[in-house]
Amino acid sequence: MSEKAILKVVGLSVSFPKVDGKRGEKYKVISNMDLEINEGEFVCVLGPSGCGKSTLLNCVAGFIPYEGIISFKNHSITGPGPERGVMFQEYGLFPWFNVEQNIGYGPKKRKWSKKEQKELVDKYVKMVGLENFRKSYPNHLSGGMKQRVSLARVLANKPEFLLMDEPFAALDEQTRQKLQEELLQVWEQDKITCMFITHSISEAVFLADRVIVLMPNPGRVALNLRIDLPRMRDRNDPRLLEFSKAISDVLFHNKEA
Repeated sequence: MSEKAILKVVGLSVSFPKVDGKRGEKYKVISNMDLEINEGEFVCVLGPSGCGKSTLLNCVAGFIPYEGIISFKNHSITGPGPERGVMFQEYGLFPWFNVEQNIGYGPKKRKWSKKEQKELVDKYVKMVGLENFRKSYPNHLSGGMKQRVSLARVLANKPEFLLMDEPFAALDEQTRQKLQEELLQVWEQDKITCMFITHSISEAVFLADRVIVLMPNPGRVALNLRIDLPRMRDRNDPRLLEFSKAISDVLFHNKEA
């Protein structure tokens, strides 16, 4: 394992009860998985439905029990913690709070000073380009704007590690591409270590420093691919197509590395 790794996963296995099985019968979602993520790295985890992508994220977030070892900064993960911020596909905004109240919820709950709360809200409202909507409520925002608020709310809690579970999957392609670019601009400012779950090959090769491809039955690492291209990337760059093909060969033709 790398000395630089901020997150270490060793021998991870996760089993769930079978819905139609006998009492106590289980099926294995993830089996003996090893992986690591370095500090400041943007890693996309990609794979078909049922391969354990979201299960892996939920284990790292501390939401579900697991077998094996998961450590963050050499401390075992046994439950949720403020150092790990999670952003889901669903917006999860409080409908009775406006934009700035949603963004400031975490700092307020953590009892930071009012000055700190205001500075954080101002910083992230501006960072996600919603200065003109800070008093607006979620029902007055578009889907893309809601996801900007969700991202700002997570970042305002000052996490060291950002976990994103297909946050743009429900958006139209134009909005999705725009938010991908905005996410990278935000990430470049703070360089928070990021694990980003996706179904999309094009999204993964556009965003990631490294793409980890999982395959199902049970979930396992089939490919660990470094995308050694500078950002901001040109979506029509033929080198991106080469990386996409390498991933497609694993996903669709079982050419595991």
